[in-house]
Amino acid sequence: MTREEHLDELRGLLARHAPRSGWTTAIDGVLVSKVDRPDPPAPSMSGTVLAVIAQGAKRLALGERVFEYGAGQYLIASVDLPVTGQFLQADAEEPALGFGLVLEPSAVAELLLQAGPGNSPRTGGGTPSGIVVSDAPPALLDAVVRLLRLLDEPHDRAVLAPLVKREILWRLITGEQGAAVRQFGLADSSLSHVSRAVRWIREHYAQPFRVEDVARQSGMSVSAFYRNFQAVTAMSPIQFQKQIRLQEARLLLTTHPGDVTGVGQRVGYDNPSQFSREYRRQFGAPPSRDAARLRRTVRTVHTPAGVLP
Repeated sequence: MTREEHLDELRGLLARHAPRSGWTTAIDGVLVSKVDRPDPPAPSMSGTVLAVIAQGAKRLALGERVFEYGAGQYLIASVDLPVTGQFLQADAEEPALGFGLVLEPSAVAELLLQAGPGNSPRTGGGTPSGIVVSDAPPALLDAVVRLLRLLDEPHDRAVLAPLVKREILWRLITGEQGAAVRQFGLADSSLSHVSRAVRWIREHYAQPFRVEDVARQSGMSVSAFYRNFQAVTAMSPIQFQKQIRLQEARLLLTTHPGDVTGVGQRVGYDNPSQFSREYRRQFGAPPSRDAARLRRTVRTVHTPAGVLP
């Protein structure tokens, strides 16, 4: 089959199995998505995921970096990062259709060990971005299509789905963005060190911290930590913490719209004026006004499908 034939079948499978955005499936870790309108830019967490778009297009902002991906392209998020996404192409006649596969470091590490040093491509010395985009080769599209076909074959799913998922991972490991995937699976890679720091900041986002302390916990010198953290996240550690604080505040405001000061304090802001100022700069409206709008259009902002259509 040609690349376009793979995409045609992929579109058909997704249109049938994705009646609404962000659906999980009967195959563990596999997501399917269908969106029929272009929403305004919205914040989310990326998750660690492979996303393949079969139809439509999306723009994703990470710090000052902007990624656009459309039909026949794939995106890899190897670190769970705060991003802002916006659909560029999606309507009722041609909805955006996407496939997602949640990535696990242990699965990548297992494949690298099985392949051995002679068969596995070497990992480059640089630190990759936490998000990368490439054109999907026919072999990757073919594996994704065969995995989705198993949604219609329940008797074969339990045996074949794990095998096809491993094939997809191998296609990624040996593909154009293989360095990012390989570092994702290596416990001592610079990407993994940054991932540990990202996880710590997310778990302690309301607390002040010294960058030197987080660098030490991550096993890096301060200079190396700054350099690698910026390479992966497109932000400084303090900027990253602010992004997490503001996203958490927005989530809390959906359930506590009348307690702006309390929400600001819960996410680490002792100064209500600073909280309101930074919130408005991030989301385009002060917390109280944004909270009222959120009550009218509640959306989930913490989902591994954040990078999917």
